[in-house]
Amino acid sequence: MLRVLILIVVSAALASSALAQRVLPVDRIVAVVGRDVVTMTELQARVGAAERELRRQGTALPDRKILERQVLEQMILQKAQLRLAQDTGIQVDDVQLDRAIERIAEGNRLSLREFRSRLERDGVSFEQFREEVREQILIARVREREVDNKIQVSETEIDLYLEETKAPATERVEYDVAHILVRVPEQANPDQIATARARVDKVREEALAGADFAQLAATYSDGPNALRGGALGWRGEDRLPDLFTSALKGLKQGELSEVLRSPAGFHVLKLLGRRSVGGAGGAAGGAAAGPQVVQTHARHILVKTSEAVSQDDARRRLLDLRERMARGGADFAELARLHSEDATAARGGDLGWLYPGDTVPDFERAMDALQPGEVSLPVQSPFGWHLIQVLERRKADMSADRVRLRARQVLRERKSEEAYQEWLRQLRDQTYVELRLEDR
Repeated sequence: MLRVLILIVVSAALASSALAQRVLPVDRIVAVVGRDVVTMTELQARVGAAERELRRQGTALPDRKILERQVLEQMILQKAQLRLAQDTGIQVDDVQLDRAIERIAEGNRLSLREFRSRLERDGVSFEQFREEVREQILIARVREREVDNKIQVSETEIDLYLEETKAPATERVEYDVAHILVRVPEQANPDQIATARARVDKVREEALAGADFAQLAATYSDGPNALRGGALGWRGEDRLPDLFTSALKGLKQGELSEVLRSPAGFHVLKLLGRRSVGGAGGAAGGAAAGPQVVQTHARHILVKTSEAVSQDDARRRLLDLRERMARGGADFAELARLHSEDATAARGGDLGWLYPGDTVPDFERAMDALQPGEVSLPVQSPFGWHLIQVLERRKADMSADRVRLRARQVLRERKSEEAYQEWLRQLRDQTYVELRLEDR
């Protein structure tokens, strides 16, 4: 059985194919989403994939009907985003799609022909798999155009951020966070707001009484991470909304936040862990420590993780590549071109000259510990697992413009997730949806 493919996409494809091979009653529509529909077969395939993911995480399964409603809501949002991509001319051409699939095949240590044969042997149509991958790329591009490219950061916000992060002794902190979101419709009336508040209060009370937070997230959360137990993973303060950061600072490990309100709705956070990541100030803090900083010229190989590519799988793949370099003299750049899942793959993984703060803390700490020419052990970051090689170092001036540009980037990233959730809420409210799931 093929173990490593791509996120929930492959599990859903496999489940769909398995259902199609059985004798089924006439399929029926469970939701109308604008000009599109969701069928029962599609829904059951995705529910099966969600159940497998929750079991893999060790999370108790919600009631089947509740899980169906949760998955259906996610499918509605997916259909709405894909329709918007189509209506606004966003496309993924076959060359781009083929490149993405080739990287997936390489990640499974298979040629494209072997990968296709393995898919078909496991009952997954290759064409169906291609379309699932295409949809994931389309949704990423919709988000980039509709949300990320429209985030504004004012000069005043940059000034305040630089003031907060200029002290070189300030300790940087990362949080491991789980999250439950109860959305509130745009222009909600008082009754709708009260209903949402009562729902989130109930969820928080159950969590305080000892209920499993991951199961509660899978049951009640409207967030995109709901079916992963609400897990956001390790995030620095620069990758969390200010609302979340302020709440997390006062929590101990294992504690819950109070109910938080944002434009997207109501939130409850659980602090799973906290760790210090050095004393360089904020993301721009390295510049505040003096007129000169040390730049590092580095390259890397990235293997992304997902439901289909486990943490252990990614780490083992990179250890194998590192061993090939150490014993067989394999060239780092050539291996990056063949195996890296980063945009830098075409140039041998070369990241160019990096300033302090240009990379996430986990990556930067590992990179800073290397001598020129040395290759790291596998390093985990929010993007996946990396092999890092430092090529050389030099001292360079950090100009005022560079400091402000970096601060702007940090603030844009901090706003990104909250802006996306708000945009999804608006898209859901603006999309015609007719639910037929209960018409059994």
